[in-house]
Amino acid sequence: YNIMMETAPPRFHPVGKYATVEFREDCAGSCRECVKKKCVSGIFKENYLHAISMEEPEYLYTCQSCFRCVQECTRGIFSRVIDPEYRTLGDDYWRPDILNRTWYQAHTGKVPVSGAGYRGPFVGKGFDSMWTDMSEIVRPTRDGIHGREYINTCIELSRRPDRLKFRDDMSLGTDVPPILEIPVPVMFQHPKFGVSGGNVLLTMARAAHELGTMMFIRAEDYADAFAPYAENLIPCLTKDNYQDFADIISKTRMAELAYASGIENELDKLRSLHPGLFISIGIPLNKKAASCALELVQTDADTLHFYADDHGNELDTENPRSLKDTIREIHLRLVENNMRQKINLVFSGGIAMAEHMAKAIICGADGVTVDNSLLIALECRLCYLCKADKPCPVKLEDADPDWGSQRIINLMCAWRNQLLEVMGAMGIREARRLRGEVGRSMKFEDLEAENFGPIFGERKVSGDK
Repeated sequence: YNIMMETAPPRFHPVGKYATVEFREDCAGSCRECVKKKCVSGIFKENYLHAISMEEPEYLYTCQSCFRCVQECTRGIFSRVIDPEYRTLGDDYWRPDILNRTWYQAHTGKVPVSGAGYRGPFVGKGFDSMWTDMSEIVRPTRDGIHGREYINTCIELSRRPDRLKFRDDMSLGTDVPPILEIPVPVMFQHPKFGVSGGNVLLTMARAAHELGTMMFIRAEDYADAFAPYAENLIPCLTKDNYQDFADIISKTRMAELAYASGIENELDKLRSLHPGLFISIGIPLNKKAASCALELVQTDADTLHFYADDHGNELDTENPRSLKDTIREIHLRLVENNMRQKINLVFSGGIAMAEHMAKAIICGADGVTVDNSLLIALECRLCYLCKADKPCPVKLEDADPDWGSQRIINLMCAWRNQLLEVMGAMGIREARRLRGEVGRSMKFEDLEAENFGPIFGERKVSGDK
């Protein structure tokens, strides 16, 4: 499996983190070794183009903040500053740097790097308090990106038998149910906000089809234009309305029912509309989620899909836990009851970076779904003007589906390459083997308790405060 990336330049000039302040009156203009010509990111080439067209200069996210231009200019005309508009992007969780890196990955399909290194806080909330163990990085043969050793990123969405039985002649004696497998442990989901009209949803569906993954979509939004991608769509239904969408269900491989009391009695009725249909159950990620999972694993559902909020937090509580903790709780509850192998667990909400995908799997998820990241790949700035019914500054509704789907494919290519890097450095060649492998990770709470607990005792205030 290989994702074919192709450069998809932005339609609008991205908001970069750094801006260049030039004191041009001090520039001789005749330096044979002008530092502008040496810029590996071509920042000043862009500036020249803007100067020719008499536009205001835009400073692209390709700047790696190496400060070479500042240090090597013989006239000292350069100064680097933070672009004021950059600070207005996103919110406290979907930070400007996340948007910036997502744009870069959607543009190039490459893993983002930073010449300035990481200068943020040592620890943060949720997945930012968890690190992966790269102890096998000294083994260069396990290099999935460059193809020297194959690393499998497939996951299953279908139910698995507990055990296999063999006859005396060693032929398989167990009826193996059909298998639904996707090549990457990430699926798409209809964003909770944003411009969804025009070609936006169609663009996401096309990208899911090209990648071979699946996309959760509201059944009400399905239209004839989605027909070529129907096998990659998962209509989200309720036990009260699924009968109204029998035509859509007949075209898809999988459907999702929202969790409700008595939902187990509807699964056979749903499958009667499409024999062989794989079924997911959508469950709010609240304090009852683990109990619901233990209850529903006894049914014929194939996958349990848990929904957190946009920031990856638990729902319906004043002190929400992050995905890191809730995934672990649900996973372990099923493990303790010898039920984990029967069902697949998928989590959505707050999956903003490739590392979130890898860390969620380490905590015990089979896969994740992304929503806001798809909008960001299409140049969304998370300005939330659409919530106030104001026009989108990047005109998402006018985006060409070919261009938009390639941007999303590029993003997933970069994400998968980062997953391959992590797994290769861990010495793991199978994404399903990574599930629940917390021994390959380190958590701030555990490290703090182990190193400082004997000296200072138990922490009295949460590290998030």
